[in-house]
Amino acid sequence: MKEAMPVLTAGAGLHETLALLTSQLRPDANHKEDMVFLKDVFSERSLAYLMKIHEKLRQYERQSPAPILHSASSLAEDVAEELQGGPMSTEEKELLHLLTSPHLRAVLSVHDTVAQKNFDPVLPPLPDDFEDELDEESVKIVRLVKNKEPLGATIRRDEATGVVIVARIMRGGAADRSGLVHVGDELREVNGVSVIQKRPDEISQLLSQSQGSITLKIIPAIKEEDRLKDSKVYMRALFDYTPLDDKATPCQEAGLPFKRGDILQVVTQDDPTWWQAKRVGDSNLRAGLVPSKQFQERRLAYRMKMGTLPNPKSPKKPASEEGCDREDCDCEGYFNGQYIAGLRRSFRLSRKDRRGSSGEGSESGDQEFLTYEEVTRFQQRPNERPRLVVLIGSLGARINELKQRVIAENPHRYAVAVPHTTRPKKTQEKDGVEYHFVTKQQFDADVLNNKFIEHGEYKENQYGTSIEAIRSVQARNKMCIVDVQPEALKRLRTAEFKPYVVFVKPRIPESRRRRSAATSPGGGGGGEHGRVTDEDLQEMRQSAVQIDQLYGHLVDRVLIKEDSASACTELKGILERLERESFWVPISWVRT
Repeated sequence: MKEAMPVLTAGAGLHETLALLTSQLRPDANHKEDMVFLKDVFSERSLAYLMKIHEKLRQYERQSPAPILHSASSLAEDVAEELQGGPMSTEEKELLHLLTSPHLRAVLSVHDTVAQKNFDPVLPPLPDDFEDELDEESVKIVRLVKNKEPLGATIRRDEATGVVIVARIMRGGAADRSGLVHVGDELREVNGVSVIQKRPDEISQLLSQSQGSITLKIIPAIKEEDRLKDSKVYMRALFDYTPLDDKATPCQEAGLPFKRGDILQVVTQDDPTWWQAKRVGDSNLRAGLVPSKQFQERRLAYRMKMGTLPNPKSPKKPASEEGCDREDCDCEGYFNGQYIAGLRRSFRLSRKDRRGSSGEGSESGDQEFLTYEEVTRFQQRPNERPRLVVLIGSLGARINELKQRVIAENPHRYAVAVPHTTRPKKTQEKDGVEYHFVTKQQFDADVLNNKFIEHGEYKENQYGTSIEAIRSVQARNKMCIVDVQPEALKRLRTAEFKPYVVFVKPRIPESRRRRSAATSPGGGGGGEHGRVTDEDLQEMRQSAVQIDQLYGHLVDRVLIKEDSASACTELKGILERLERESFWVPISWVRT
């Protein structure tokens, strides 16, 4: 007796139908292998999943889903306005906060755009008669969509033929994203307006004023440039640049403004005069024009030759900020009852009596022009020696005190380089702890052998900090903190030390009424020595400006010192981040 076929309902899905068919397959003697194969196929789990997906899509299609409303943003604004009209409960306050949050408002705006199918701009139809206008020349009609952004292309007039040529394509701009416009293309029309008789500035204005859809009629270049990938060349800018002030730029609107210290990703150096670059951290994907290193150096050399290049005077050497002139004074070596080597006022802070300090005047003959420095990301590995931390300070910064506080709080982690001196050792002192005590002959020999990063004379005794003293601290896996005259920075900026430079300057009052802050203890203005005069404030400002002009390009961080406690906290935070975060460093420091 034959088994009755199961009855399929009208709502049965395709996967259910296949499952029922599979249950009815009975292999017979003649087609046993075929039936077994068919049953295995129908029983495959992946096929069942595909059939279920197919049914869900068909069900979605039959329902013809549509948005409930097309103005969710307006409804949210109405509800928010209604809630604000009277007293609110906790739940109502939470709802109001949610409805007015920028993220939800953005989501609702996108919802309304999709619901209304409002995908502007709508492109107009292509012209029908363009083929008759240019005889048999190969013509390309390019239609681009841009908002208020520039087109991202510059033009020039060919001197030989007089035609308008696309000079460069800015990476990330509308023209570049389209992939339809290339360097060398001949431009004939913009939105139906002929450009043959127009000046380049008139054409640029026509391009910049076009919004939404812009139609270009061009004759493609015979050889199109290769589509280059974004390069991985990063440069630290060593100067400020404002395109609107640069008369040499081919297109001021296409220029990229930047400040000294900004990191630029140079995406193309095809043009030896104008690079294309993006600022790291910018949300704008379009590249901008910046002067190339070679071009900027040539301009600076010309300005120097013509005598128009500013040449800031060497910074005034800070006078004794807080120095104790007593010959037998040892108070400077102690902080909270703990002696810390290398923190002597006699050398570090009383510089008005120093003679023959290394590095003084070394910058006067330096003709290096500050343009760009190629950099890369670097993070200290656990097995590497800690980076050297270098403090430089303007007048009134009191960086010696700042260094004492940081090291005294964690002497097992931070230390200073023990200085050398020709001063006789006192009874309570130990060689290699307070100082390395050496003879004058040995000191002079070390100077000749260039062993000191800086040295000087104080009260007929020589003092100096040696490179080996820094290495000795790092060999103990401690972070070495040194404070030096800014002239010593070039000697320390090596791949061995990888120094992180902190420029400390005091918060300087802007008026007489605010001067009391500078006269408080630790306020940076020498409050322990009386009130600060207008002359003192002016000298402090000049000191900070001069150091910034001459050495600011070597500085990684500027620390504004409000008071000793907050400055110490900020410096400790910097030191901790150095051990766990990555920083931009000259690429020569990490290349092997």
